[in-house]
This record gives sequence, C-alpha cells and structure tokens, in this order.
Amino acid sequence: MKRNGAVVVLVGLLGLFGPAALAQNVISAKAGLIHYVEGKVLLDGRQVQPKFGEFPRISPQSRLETRAGRAEVLLGPGVFLRAAENTQVRLLSDNITDTRLELIAGALLIECAEISKGSLLAVSFRDALINIREDGLYRIESDPAELRVYAGQALVEAGGQALTVKKGKALALDGTLLVRKFDVKTGDPFLRWSKRRAETIALANLSSAKALNDSGVRLRRSAWYWNPYFGLFTYIPYRGIWSSPFGWRFYSPREVYVVYEPPRVSARSAWDPSPRWDASRGYGTIHPTPAGGSGTVAASGPPTAASTASTAPIPRQTGSAGGRTR
Repeated sequence: MKRNGAVVVLVGLLGLFGPAALAQNVISAKAGLIHYVEGKVLLDGRQVQPKFGEFPRISPQSRLETRAGRAEVLLGPGVFLRAAENTQVRLLSDNITDTRLELIAGALLIECAEISKGSLLAVSFRDALINIREDGLYRIESDPAELRVYAGQALVEAGGQALTVKKGKALALDGTLLVRKFDVKTGDPFLRWSKRRAETIALANLSSAKALNDSGVRLRRSAWYWNPYFGLFTYIPYRGIWSSPFGWRFYSPREVYVVYEPPRVSARSAWDPSPRWDASRGYGTIHPTPAGGSGTVAASGPPTAASTASTAPIPRQTGSAGGRTR
C-alpha cells in the first residue's frame, strides 16, 4: 500500500476523531510492526516489552530473535509473519511493496490475505530465494530445511534453478531441491498457535468493519485497522469477504452486514424484498449485536510507536482457502 493511500484514509478520519487523531495516528506505511509477542523475544539483542497500544518496529537490517517465545509481525495489509521458538529472522527491506526477509534459523509461518499486483514478498534462506506469489499460507524452516505450502503458490530460485511450489507440496532447501507431498491437515503446536492468533484477529475484524461502515468512511484499498477493544490491528479487506487458510473470515465494511443484521421473524408477503441475515456467513457462535466505534485506519503501524514513530489435525476449513467470496 502506498503512503498516499494511508493519508487519504486518515484525513477522512480526522473529522470523526478530532485533532488528537492527527497527533497519534499518522503512521508511516512500512512493514515490520511487532504486533504480538509471547515469552522471551529480542530485537537486536534487547528484549521486547509489550505495552498496550505501543508496538516496536523492526528497522531494515535489524534482527528479531525468539528464544522461549513466539512473535507476530505485520508486513503488508493482510500479511502476517509468525515466528516459532528459537527463530532468528532479519528484515532486509521494510518497503510495503517490496518486502524482503532473511531466515537465519528456526521456523516462520506467513499468512497472506492479499498480495497487491506488482508487490514483492520474498524470504531468503541460505542460497535459496522464496518469492511468495499468491494469497495463502507458507511455512519456511531451517530444521528440516524446507518450504511447505499449505495454500497458495511460491517461486523458489536456488542452485541456478527456478521451481514453482504449489499447495500440498514441500520443497527441500538443503541443496537437493527434492519435492514431496505432505498432508496440509496435519499440524503441530506452532501451527495451532498461529490458527488461534488468526482467529482473534478475525473476531476483531467484525466490530472494526462495522464501525467503518457506520462511520461512513470509505476505504480506497485494504488496510490495517486499530481495534481498541481487542488491543490489536485487524485486517480490513477493501471489498468482499476473505476466507483465510485457517477458515476464519474477514469482512469488508460493505459486506459485514450479513453478520449483524438480525434474522427476520416472518415475511410480510411472498414478495418482501427486505434483506435476510445469513447465519452461514461469519461465526455461528456470535449473535448479531451492535458494536462501538473503533480506532483508526493505517497502512501499517500503531497509534503510538515504541521507537519514534508431532501431529495434530487442523480443523476443516470453511469457505475457500485464502480466497474471496461474493
């Protein structure tokens, strides 16, 4: 997302939230926001101390290290980077349309809701360069050294070769470039943790998308949206409904009505054109309820920045994997 896109959205919000919004919510559109941590996580050797509403940012060439902990980092809108225990990763470029990372050791999971046309997202590991080409779910780890594609498609350049890796395939990154099949429904604690994080962010999307719809603000593109009730940024798609590979749905402001509109008791006539609440869209355990307003739209970033600025099944997916509906 370009910086001017974020500014356009923020200008629209200033009339709603007043002058204080200008001081707190003008956020640069860069990748690398440390969104959530558990346990011991270091940034350039210093422990990350999470505070409500304050999120440190990874600068280019900085190294994030998880020891007895895990971390979640926001890249482009709808692109989540999650690091398992004992992982070291370096951010090479924080350009939101040209994001590059280096995996030094450990395991990364990248969940992509949206890769804009012309944008680049690449991870290097040893002599391999992994270019993520589509929305989906990707796992890269050093032991065993391999790439696994749960959904989507990646182009890997290594050893003078270029290989396309699709859903359900794993590519060895040990120099052999052997391809094997794997069961995308088989997971482990790290994958289940990532699924829970995705669920929490998807739940926050419901009230945030409704708040945007109620406010009358119209997005020009997809964005991160600060939700003060959950204390996190959620992903708001520009249009339609995005179904993540984990099965959770993210609603655009125009489509969230299908969750909040109460079911009609009875039709006045067979020709009653009033809309109906569709319980199959969204979360069956959540009843249609009003929601308060939430924070601000940003391409990436917090209201205040801390700097200056092994088997277990994965539940069956609902909707299309990494796709959009409507």
